Amino acid sequence: MDGLKVSKANLTVYLHPSKSRDVSEAIFRELSSLLFTFSEALDGVVLAYDINSLDNKNAKILSGVIPYFGVPLSVDLLLFSPKPHMLLEGKVVKLSQESIHVVVLGFSSAIITEKDIREEFVYKTKHEQDVYASKSHKRHVIKVGTMIRFSVKSFDEEILHIYGSLMPDHTGSIHWLEKHSDLISHTDRNAKKRESEGELTTLKQDAIDGKLSPLDTAQKIKKSKKQKIQEES
Repeated sequence: MDGLKVSKANLTVYLHPSKSRDVSEAIFRELSSLLFTFSEALDGVVLAYDINSLDNKNAKILSGVIPYFGVPLSVDLLLFSPKPHMLLEGKVVKLSQESIHVVVLGFSSAIITEKDIREEFVYKTKHEQDVYASKSHKRHVIKVGTMIRFSVKSFDEEILHIYGSLMPDHTGSIHWLEKHSDLISHTDRNAKKRESEGELTTLKQDAIDGKLSPLDTAQKIKKSKKQKIQEES
């Protein structure tokens, strides 16, 4: 799944003098306070941490009314940082004609509205259960409890809410997608081939209409054909 990354960071944790008796415990508490919150400095939601080194001896006291002291440490952080067009996976917890509600990694909620569900899927009631069923593939069904793969449209960092999409062909029920990965790849290749052929037709028509010079036409058609050969190979 996209959106997960491990980041190595050198941090300085500032502690109150009253915590000097048990610095390690105080640092663990400070790091734990970062969990499942979005950090602008780290550009992600902290899911876990692992301290590599902790240097008590080089702790520095800060000047001020209350002399806090800073402890430098090296830490590995597991971050969740979803960006537009990334593919995420989650479990469907609610489904209606207007939207599909999903939980990602057990803590972040996501919603996919009707306008972001491709026409292939049709909402209906099957065996007294609401589902989104594919018109192209009878066994491709999304219902409550289904693990799905979807594309990210946007991410609300304050409430950790994701707005998703099922428009790409390679999104939907993970169970079905994994069983039919060859079919999805073939569909993607055909789509790219049609797009390439469409661009070539447009170039030729533009040349006929006088919108392109003969040199531009030859160069662009040559480039389009080269891309087509690379895709087919």
